[in-house]
Order: sequence, then structure tokens, then C-alpha cells
Amino acid sequence: MRPASADDRPELTTFIKTNLPLAGVPSIPDVRLHIATPRSGLYRLAMADDSDMAPPYWAYPWAGGAVLARYLFDHPEEMAGKHVVDLGTGSGLVAIAAMKCGAAHVLAIDIDAKAIVAARLNAEANDVVIETRLGDIISDAPPHADMILAGDVFYDDVLAERMLPFLERCRAAGIDVLIGDPGRAPLPAGSLEKIAEYPVPDFGGSAQGTAADSTVFRLR
Repeated sequence: MRPASADDRPELTTFIKTNLPLAGVPSIPDVRLHIATPRSGLYRLAMADDSDMAPPYWAYPWAGGAVLARYLFDHPEEMAGKHVVDLGTGSGLVAIAAMKCGAAHVLAIDIDAKAIVAARLNAEANDVVIETRLGDIISDAPPHADMILAGDVFYDDVLAERMLPFLERCRAAGIDVLIGDPGRAPLPAGSLEKIAEYPVPDFGGSAQGTAADSTVFRLR
């Protein structure tokens, strides 16, 4: 599958640059993202492209990704020289943090074409280069990588039933797997080892942007 580029969606690139201003992410050093505001007009964007009505997860930093990014900045040795896959990249926050912390290469994957454009633009805004790929890989064989970073991938029961077996196959193949999550119900806690906890913002909460403890896990 050909890596998606921001150049593939010039109208979306223009929309994001114009309507989602660059802003710092609370508790995450040295990273700025194009983040939606109440004036960004995401509903208008969805109506203009009704072939792609996925929720705009890419427009915000979510807790699972934020806690992974915070952990990586505190432990850059985890990334040094690694080939990394950021699964469900969304805004690209985790991929950007991995590159800033010394990863040799990061592949950022998402099933949402808008997320791919946003991740690419956010990487450019932070002076790092990531590879992006549009698609669903969790039915595939494990990728060629040293580590998989998976933030906010257990938010849905159906997705969780597919995600855990894939990540377990990756772990059996020798790939380290780090997961970031604020404690959502589908999280397979029995398969995970808690390694860190930080208060980070979660734009999925009832109080948008409010900091609460989220956790980084390693798949056993």
C-alpha cells in the first residue's frame, strides 16, 4: 500500500492549516499540534466529505497517546535507534514523540484518511519526518519493527477483540508493545504490565482537556 501524503488531500491540508491552529499539548514538552477549537468547523468539514464520516479523533490529543508521549520523553532510551510502528496514530503525537526521542524510523498507521494528513502536517510542524500509511493492519502478520506504540486502541469492545490477538502475535514475534490508556472498560488489564502513570489531558472526557491519570502498559 502506498504511503499517504498530505499532498494527496490539498483541500484538507488547507482546511487544517487554516482552521486548526498549532498549539502546545499540556504536559508534553516541545510538541505542537494542529488542534481543533470550537471555531474550527469540523462538522462543516464532515458535511463536505460525507464519504469519510469517521469521528475526528485526529483533531485532538487523546489520553492514551498523550501518556505514551510523556513516557517516551521521560525514557528516550526506549526509542534510541528503534524502528517503531505507531498504531492508530490519530494526530501523530506518539509518532512525533518517538522521532524526537531518537527512533530511527517511525511508521504511523491509521484507518482514517484525515488522520494521515493531520499526522503528516503535525510532523512537519515539529521538524520530524515520519512515514504514514492508510489502512488496517491488525489482521495481518506482525510488521517488521522493534516496537509497537498503541495509544487509545481499546476504546471499543469489537475493536479490542481484534486488537489484542494482533498485539499478542507481535509480542510473540519479538516486538515490544507499549500501550497507553486512561482505563477504558475494554482494556485487557490481565494481559498488561503497568510501567508508568501520568496526569495528562483527555479530550474524550466530559470536561474537555481536563488532566487525569492515564497509564502506560507493556504487553506481557
